Amino acid sequence: MTPTLSRPVVLVTGAALRLGREIALALAAGGWQVAVHYRSSEADALKTVADCARLACGSAAFDADLSSETAVRGLLPRVIAHFGRVDAVVNSASTFEHDSAETFGFAALDKHLRSNTGAPILLAQALHAHAVAQGTTGAVVNLLDQKLWNQNPDFFSYTLSKAALEAAGTMLAMALAPQVRVVGVAPGLTLTSHLLTGDAFAARHKLSPLGRSSTPADVASAVKFALENSSITGTTLLVDGGQHLMRFERDFSLM
Repeated sequence: MTPTLSRPVVLVTGAALRLGREIALALAAGGWQVAVHYRSSEADALKTVADCARLACGSAAFDADLSSETAVRGLLPRVIAHFGRVDAVVNSASTFEHDSAETFGFAALDKHLRSNTGAPILLAQALHAHAVAQGTTGAVVNLLDQKLWNQNPDFFSYTLSKAALEAAGTMLAMALAPQVRVVGVAPGLTLTSHLLTGDAFAARHKLSPLGRSSTPADVASAVKFALENSSITGTTLLVDGGQHLMRFERDFSLM
C-alpha cells in the first residue's frame, strides 16, 4: 500500500520472524505504518509486509546487516526516503548464541555487542537527528530480557550485550530528551526454539508467580504501550509473569 504522511511510521528490526513479526503486526493493527527490517529472511519479511499492509496504510521491507556500522547508519535514511518520516524504532533483532565464562572470547562478545547494543544505539541516534531536523518527537523501544534481573552464567556474551543495552537506554533517555524517549521491554520465556520445545517449554513457561510467562501478544502490547505513552522514558517494563522474581541457576533452555 502507498505510504501516507498522516500515520506514524515505526521501524521494527528483526520483523521477518518470531517476536519481531508479532510486534510489527500488532503495531500495524494499531494504525502504524511499519518498516520491516530483516537480514536474510527476505521471503518471510515480504510476508510480514503483506500482512501489515492489510492492517494499515503502508509497509515495506528493508534489509541490513546489523553487525555492519555502515549498513546500520544507512538504514533509517532509507526508511525515511520511502515513508517520508520515521516516528519510532523498535529494536527487536538480536544475536543469541551460547557461550559461558569458560568459553568466552573477544570474538563472541564483539559479535553480540555489534548487533545487540551498537546497532540500537546508532538507530536511536539517527532517530534523534531526524526528530530534531523535523521539529518532531519520537520513541525507541529496546527489547531486553528478564535474565538481566535474574542472572545466570549461561549465554554469557548475549547477557553482557543486553546489560549494556539496558544501561545505554538510561543514558540515551537523558541525552536524547526531549525529542526522543527510550524505553526497555524485557520479556520472559516467550517462544519455543531449537533448544526448547514441546512439554519442556510448557513446563518452564509455567515457572512464574503468575503461573505463566509472557506470550508474544503480551510483549507486543507492552511495546505498543511504551511507544504511545508520552510520559514514559528511561525505564524498563518487565513483561514476564514475574519470572524475574524467581531464582534460576541456568538458562531456561539448559535447565
